[in-house]
Amino acid sequence: MGWQEMSNDDAIRLVLADVDGTLVDGEKRLTEAAIAAARALGAAGITLAITSGRPPRGMNMLIAPLALSAPVAGFNGGVLVHPDLSVIECHALEPDVAASALKLVLDNSLDAWVYTPDQWLVRDASAPRIARETWTVKFEATVVPAFTAAHLARTVKIVGVSEDYDRVAACEKQAQAVLGAGASCARSQPYYLDITHPLANKGSVVRTLSRVLSIPIAQIATIGDMPNDILMFRESGFSIAMGNASDAVKANAGATTDSNQNDGFAKAMDRYILRRG
Repeated sequence: MGWQEMSNDDAIRLVLADVDGTLVDGEKRLTEAAIAAARALGAAGITLAITSGRPPRGMNMLIAPLALSAPVAGFNGGVLVHPDLSVIECHALEPDVAASALKLVLDNSLDAWVYTPDQWLVRDASAPRIARETWTVKFEATVVPAFTAAHLARTVKIVGVSEDYDRVAACEKQAQAVLGAGASCARSQPYYLDITHPLANKGSVVRTLSRVLSIPIAQIATIGDMPNDILMFRESGFSIAMGNASDAVKANAGATTDSNQNDGFAKAMDRYILRRG
């Protein structure tokens, strides 16, 4: 749906935003412009919600600055929480699917992280990206000698991690083929492959928020930068790709804004949602 085609009945009432690469800059920080844009949305009666591959706990630092009142969708929708982090609903992987996903990730020479609703489990605290992720989400991983059946019985997300971006992309395609309808498999960053419950994807987040908040799909706008954001683009009334998104992601959006390094989120809200462009 193009913006110029939007009727008054379809005026945006909810904006669902990705976090990394969208709401925050390259240093994972909220800019003053992003905070001001969030407050302007609220003043206009438009609800802002966020979704990310991060655990809900890893988005806690964003809730107060953005004055969020809507549910927060962590693990790409695997766990939906209130702003006080109390759980609304949780979608865990089936244990056999989690075991297959873990094997696939390790067989492709990616490091593996396992998330339960309340823990981030890793095998080596010095492995690539763990220190950076710790800084980003503001809590530390729990080191375990191995991932056990007890862990896999409570798994909400498995992440395959590698600095070889082509390897991550290849593993994404293989995981989609092998796991099929048993899981949602998509890259949340070039170096992260997220494997979650089939209902834990950003398209499902749009539908869930529509139901929980009683807002029609046509009145929901989405904004993001990665392949896993395309699913929410397809489910929303209006979609915006960040300037730092790939051409493939941009091709699936109704509009494009500036990059996250140049306050693309704030500019998009101003131009497309608040209609002040």
